[in-house]
Amino acid sequence: MQWARVFAEAFGYREFLQHHATPEQQARWQAVYDRVALTPAQRTLLGGFVREMHVLCVAGAWCGDCVNQCPILARIGEQSPRIVVRFVDRDAYPDAQTALMMNAGRRIPAVVFLSEDDEECGRYGDRTLAFYRQMAADRLGPACPTGIVPPGEALMSAVTAEWVDQFERIQLMLRLSKRLRAKHGD
Repeated sequence: MQWARVFAEAFGYREFLQHHATPEQQARWQAVYDRVALTPAQRTLLGGFVREMHVLCVAGAWCGDCVNQCPILARIGEQSPRIVVRFVDRDAYPDAQTALMMNAGRRIPAVVFLSEDDEECGRYGDRTLAFYRQMAADRLGPACPTGIVPPGEALMSAVTAEWVDQFERIQLMLRLSKRLRAKHGD
C-alpha cells in the first residue's frame, strides 16, 4: 500500500468531518471531542516527542466506534507539532481499508502509524482493550455502538490511555531507529 499517497490526500480532523459527516454526526463527534481529557502527564509526554510521526486513520463518520475514538486521536495530535493525524473515509479509500482488514473484516477505526518519511511503523484498531472489556461485560450483542451515547468517564480515560500508549510506543520506535538516528545525527 502506498501510505504516503493516502496520507497526503487525507484530511485533518475538522476537514474530515466537514466532508464526510452529517450535522447530526458532527454533533456526536463534537460531544466526544469535548469530553476527551488528557492528564497533565499525558500532555507532557506527547509534547516531548522528538520525531515527527504521521498517523493515518481510516474511519467512517457514521461509525459508533469512530465517534468514540477518533476525537481522542485528534486531541492527542493537538499536543505536539511532531504528531500529524489525518483521516480518510473508508469508502473513499477501499484499497486502504482492504490493506487494514482485521480478522477478515473491514473494521474501523484502523490506524497506521508512519515515520516522517511515511514508512509504516505499526497498526492499531478497531477497538482498544478497554472497549472490548466493556463490550464483553455489557454483552450488548453483535451490533456496533451507535455513538449516540458517549462512553462513561472511566472508559473514556482507559481508552485514551491506551491510545496514548500506542503513540508512545511508535515514538520510541522512531526515536530508537538506527536509520532515523543516523539521519538526524542523534
